[in-house]
This record gives sequence, C-alpha cells and structure tokens, in this order.
Amino acid sequence: MTTETTMEHPNKKVSLADTTARIGRSASEFKRWGRKYPFVRYGLPLISLTVFGAVGLGHLLQGSKDVAKVKDEQEWEIIETRKALSRTGPVELYKPKKISLEDELKALQEKLDMNNYEYKKIPRPNESKASEN
Repeated sequence: MTTETTMEHPNKKVSLADTTARIGRSASEFKRWGRKYPFVRYGLPLISLTVFGAVGLGHLLQGSKDVAKVKDEQEWEIIETRKALSRTGPVELYKPKKISLEDELKALQEKLDMNNYEYKKIPRPNESKASEN
C-alpha cells in the first residue's frame, strides 16, 4: 500500500484506501441526492437544457442574420457599381423595351385566328398502347 502526503497537511499521511473510500462515499452521496431531491435529478437537467438550448438557438439565428446582412451588403455594392457604370456609359447602351400585357395580347391575337379552328383528337395513354399491339 502506498502513502502520499497531502498539500494541506504535509506531515499527515493518507493511504490509498482512505481516498478510495472517500470517493466512494461522495459518489453514493451524489446518487442519494437524486432520490432525496428530485429537482436535482429531473428539474435541473430540464432547466439547463432549456436555457442552453435557447442560448444555442439564439447564437445560430444571429449567425444566419449576419450571413443575410453580408449578402445584402454585397447586393448593395453590385447595385452601386451598376449605377456608377450607368453614369459612365456601358449600361446605358442596353435599354430593354417596355412591354405591356395589352401589346402582347394584341400580338398573339393577330397570330391566332379564333374563329377558324379544327378539332383534333388527343389519344389517351392506354389507346396508343392498344393501337401499337
């Protein structure tokens, strides 16, 4: 059996069996807490899980907000550079024509004759297989 000197009492010798017994007693006392005080066994873990979960979710949400903020700043920079380019010239050369729905409708009506049409039968999926066999 080995003996050690403790830091608090340098002259006092402590055996290995004494420290093992002390650890065993403290472990059994800790287990007894769970039976004696149910809050320690059930309530404390539940509350700590809730609190740490809320803190963790807050941290994750803040991270996604930071990413969105950076993305918005990048889009803003792109818009600003495009405005700067439009002042100097290259973007001004491209001018898409303004298209209205009424103009598109008129163009389609001119292409399509609504009064002159013919009926065409669309084959059903099982009819096309039957005609091939």
